[in-house]
Amino acid sequence: MAAALFALLVPDPTSDRAVARHRLADAVAVTVALGYGLTMLRIGDATAAGAAIPWPVDVLIGLLCAVPLLFRRRRPVAVLAALLPFGVISVTATGPILVALFTAAIRRRARLVFTLGAVHVGTGVVYFLLQQDPPYPVWVDVVLRAVTGAAAIGWGQFVRAYRRLTESLRAHAARLQAEQHLRVDQARLTERARIAREMHDVLAHRMSLISLHAGALEVRTDARPDEIAIAAGAIRSSAHEALEELRAVVGVANRPEPPQPGLADVPDLVASARAAGMRVEFADEVTADDPPTMVGRTVYRIAQEALTNARRHGSDASAAIRLAGGPGDGLRVVVVNPSSGTGGSADRPGGMGLVGIGERVALAGGRVSHGARGGEYRLEAWLPWQT
Repeated sequence: MAAALFALLVPDPTSDRAVARHRLADAVAVTVALGYGLTMLRIGDATAAGAAIPWPVDVLIGLLCAVPLLFRRRRPVAVLAALLPFGVISVTATGPILVALFTAAIRRRARLVFTLGAVHVGTGVVYFLLQQDPPYPVWVDVVLRAVTGAAAIGWGQFVRAYRRLTESLRAHAARLQAEQHLRVDQARLTERARIAREMHDVLAHRMSLISLHAGALEVRTDARPDEIAIAAGAIRSSAHEALEELRAVVGVANRPEPPQPGLADVPDLVASARAAGMRVEFADEVTADDPPTMVGRTVYRIAQEALTNARRHGSDASAAIRLAGGPGDGLRVVVVNPSSGTGGSADRPGGMGLVGIGERVALAGGRVSHGARGGEYRLEAWLPWQT
């Protein structure tokens, strides 16, 4: 019952049953108006011998006054103004007048509604003067109309305020829902960007190894069968490892995701590059072996991207990698390779190489710099390592 009353007084604008609610509200309004009017007719002075009009006429006027209540939502002030004069001669009409007063209090400003309420109280004085021999003093009609009118206005103002509060809460909830959808979309985009970076880091390194071996086979037309077998095996191994790492990145494998490479895997990365024919100098001066997961993974990706760029853009397939630092001091990564002067700072189209490294380092709270100078291309990064 309480829920039904709340739905009538504070309707949901998104509801698809607004027509049915309006019809029910109209039926309730007319019933309450006629119920109040007929009650006042029975206990009041409208049935006395000195009444201004016979009580059947009073009832008829009250019934006719209930009809405009069907239009009270669209024209609340007009309906109320049209009904107020009938309060001068009909007690039954006071029921529809109070309902119209209540509706006007919901939809119009308080000053106008209180003015119309005062007019309603004034009609009680005129009604008293029209009686030939009123059984009650004038103050009874004035007080009764003032109390009921104030109650109708007060209740209407409460419903008006409650509707505004409910609308603001609904708008706030809709805004929160929209923000939640935005956060979900942003999370999806962030995850897609992460996967794209991981895919670039994985595929660029492995594909460069495959390209290096395939290029050697293309140039060495006189290669011995065992040399061809070694190069083909390296190509097959690199392709298999690229596929496995790609599956781990996008999560299509039906097994738990393997741990991502970190600082401890950098020597294996260097060994893989050396096996592919690169000359790599590697110096590990890190004083501890267990940096934070993000820091270790970032170091590995920096080294991987630097070796890939050295093979692609360097004047020869060589590089020098130096790792230094420890807890409290941070971890420093320096990669230097000879530069041809034509592509040392080149990056993959789409900005997923050195730009991706910059994003990774920024997310880890570090800083990075890179550029060509004096025939060398130098990439240097610093990452925080909390104790």
